[in-house]
Amino acid sequence: MSPPSRKKAPHASPESSAAGTVVHGPSLLTDQDIYLFKEGNQFRLYDKLGAHVLEVEGRRGTLFAVWAPNAKRVSVVGNFNGWDPKAHPLAVRWDGSGIWEGFVPGPTEGELYKYRIESTARRYKADKGDPLAFLWEGPPRTASVVWDLGYRWEDGEWMAGRHRSGADDAPMSIYEVHLGSWKRVPEEGHRSLSYREMAAALVDYVREMGFTHVELLPVLEHPFGGSWGYQTIGYFAPTSRFGTPQDLMFLVDSLHRAGIGVILDWVPSHFPQDEHGPGFFDGTHLYEHQDPRKGFHPDWKSAIFNYGRNEVRSFLASSALFWLEKYHFDGLRVDAVASMLYLDYSRKAGEWIPNVYGGRENLEAISFLKRLNEAVYGAHPDIQTIAEESTAWPMVTRPVHLGGLGFGRKWNMGWMHDTLEYFSKDPVHRKFHQDKLTFNLWYAFTENFILPLSHDEVVHGKGSLLGRMPGDDWQKFANLRLLLGLQFANPGKQLLFMGAEFGQRGEWSHDGSLEWHLLRYEPHAGVQRWVKDLNRLCRTEPALHELDFTPAGFEWIDFGDRDNSVMSFLRKGRSAADNLLVVCNMTPVPRQDYRVGVPGGGFWKELLNSDAGLYGGSGQGNLGGLEARPVPCHGRDQSVSLNLPPLGILFLKRP
Repeated sequence: MSPPSRKKAPHASPESSAAGTVVHGPSLLTDQDIYLFKEGNQFRLYDKLGAHVLEVEGRRGTLFAVWAPNAKRVSVVGNFNGWDPKAHPLAVRWDGSGIWEGFVPGPTEGELYKYRIESTARRYKADKGDPLAFLWEGPPRTASVVWDLGYRWEDGEWMAGRHRSGADDAPMSIYEVHLGSWKRVPEEGHRSLSYREMAAALVDYVREMGFTHVELLPVLEHPFGGSWGYQTIGYFAPTSRFGTPQDLMFLVDSLHRAGIGVILDWVPSHFPQDEHGPGFFDGTHLYEHQDPRKGFHPDWKSAIFNYGRNEVRSFLASSALFWLEKYHFDGLRVDAVASMLYLDYSRKAGEWIPNVYGGRENLEAISFLKRLNEAVYGAHPDIQTIAEESTAWPMVTRPVHLGGLGFGRKWNMGWMHDTLEYFSKDPVHRKFHQDKLTFNLWYAFTENFILPLSHDEVVHGKGSLLGRMPGDDWQKFANLRLLLGLQFANPGKQLLFMGAEFGQRGEWSHDGSLEWHLLRYEPHAGVQRWVKDLNRLCRTEPALHELDFTPAGFEWIDFGDRDNSVMSFLRKGRSAADNLLVVCNMTPVPRQDYRVGVPGGGFWKELLNSDAGLYGGSGQGNLGGLEARPVPCHGRDQSVSLNLPPLGILFLKRP
C-alpha cells in the first residue's frame, strides 16, 4: 500500500547521504490523529507510530515514526545502515506534535533498528529502542525489530460468542500461568516451551482440567526475566523468549478454538529504567514524571508514568487496545492499581506530593483509568478489565458514569489474605479465628470479585500452598482440598496459580519447571482430580456462577459454630431447584450426626466430598446422600443429619 502524504510536509523529496536515503513526506498520521494524540484520545497509535513496512512510489521499505518532542536530531540506525546515525535522519513534523518521521527504502521485516536521539539537554545522546516496536531482540540484546503482524485467525466462532463466556452469570475459573516455568524440556537444557509448543501442551491440559480461562503473567517484552514480566519495556511487543508475534497469536488462537478464554497481565503502573527503554527518552523525562516523588517507584525501583500528559495517556490506552485487537485477548488484568491511585503509596511523610486539593489521591491516574475503561469497553464490550487493587477504594467495578473506575472485575485481596491466614492456624485454634472466613461476606457484593490464589502467595519465602498448611502430610493435603473447595464455594469467580492444582510442594521458581513428577503419587493426583471436579461442578451448577455478584446468590445457614469450627451456607441460582448446600468442617475431628437446617425436604444428594478416597481422603461421608427430616434446625422446618468428614467440605443438592 502507499500511505497518504501530508498536505504540509516539511520535505517533499528524498534526502541523500553517503549511506542511504530517507523520503520525507509519506505519513500514516492525519491532522485528526495529531489532534487526538495531543488531546490524549488517540487510542490506536500502533497503526500510526513505530515501524511499518510499506511500498512508496514503487519502492518497498519501512516508514519510521517516533515521538521525541525535545530532541534536536533523530535518526534511524540499524543493521541495514551499519548503525550509522548520519545515514537516515528523520524529519520533525510541522504541527508541533514532536513526532519525527521518515521512509527508508530497503529495510523490511526482520531488520534490527534503534533511534539515535540527540538533545541539547545535558548534551544528551542515546540509542533508544522503539516504544511502539512490534518485536524486540531477545534479551540481553536490546534492538527493536521491524515486523509485520499479519496472521490468519481461525477463532471466529469463539469471538462471535465470547460475550457469553465473560458474562457476570457465566462460570469463570482462571488458570494463572507463567509461560517460562509451566513446563520445561530437560532433554534440551531445561529450556522453556515456545508459544507453539505451549499451544499443544497447555491447551490440552487446561481443557482436561476444565478451567474456563487462562491468565498469562506479562508476556510483554521485558529485560529481566526475574521480574516475571512485570518490568515491561515493550508495550506493543510480546517477549521474543518464546517466539514471534505470530507464535503468540497461534497460542491464543488455539486456546480459543478449544473454548478457553485468554487474559493478559498488563502493567501500566511503572516501567524499568534500562537505557534502551522509554525512560528519559529524548533527553527529558518524557513518559515519566521528572520529580522522583511522583516519578520513581520505591518498591520496584522503576519509573512511574506521567498520567497527566495527554500523549502518555494515548500511548498506554493504545497498548491496551493493541493486545485486545491484534492478539484477540479476552481481558486485561491491570497490575498494581493501588499504586496508581495513591500518591503516598509505599512512601513516608515528605516523600510524596499532595494533589491540588491537598489529598493523597492521584487525580491524574484516576482520570486515566476511567478513560481507559471507557475506551476499552466502548470498542470491545465483550471483554473484561480486571483490577489488582488491594485497598478499599470504592466502586472499582462500577461504571464511570455512576462514579466508578469502570473495571469489570476486581481481585479480592482481602479474601485471599484472610483465608490463607486462617488456614495457616492449627485447627485447635481455628475456633478463635472463624471471623477470618466470614468477614468477606460483609463486602462480597460491593464489587465484582475474583477470588485469587495467585503467584504472589507462593514466592518470597512464603512456600507453596501445600507447604503452608498445618499438620502432618495427610492433614496438609486435606487442608489444601478444603481450601480449594471453599474458594469455589464462595461467591465470586476463581483464579488459581499453576501448580496449586496438584499440590506442588516447593515454592514457585521462575527459573525452573513445575514439579510434574509429583503426579505419580496418589495424594497429588487426588488434588488434581479434586480441582478437575470442582471446575466441572462450577460449570454445571448454576448456583456456583449465576448470581456470583449479588446477595441473592448466597445465604448463611450457620456461621456461628466456632466451637466445632463448622460453617454451612447455601449457594443459590435463579431457580430454587438449583440451590446447593455447602458444609465445611475445619478440624481433623469427624462430626457424626451433625444436624444442619435445609430449605426443603426430600433427598439431598452428595455431589462432592473432598474426603472421598478418589481425592486422597479417608472416605468418610454420607454414602451418596441422605433424606431431610421434619426436625427444626437453624430456623428451618427441615434438616439433615450429616457425617462431616475431617478437614472436609461437602456439596449437596436436591436432585
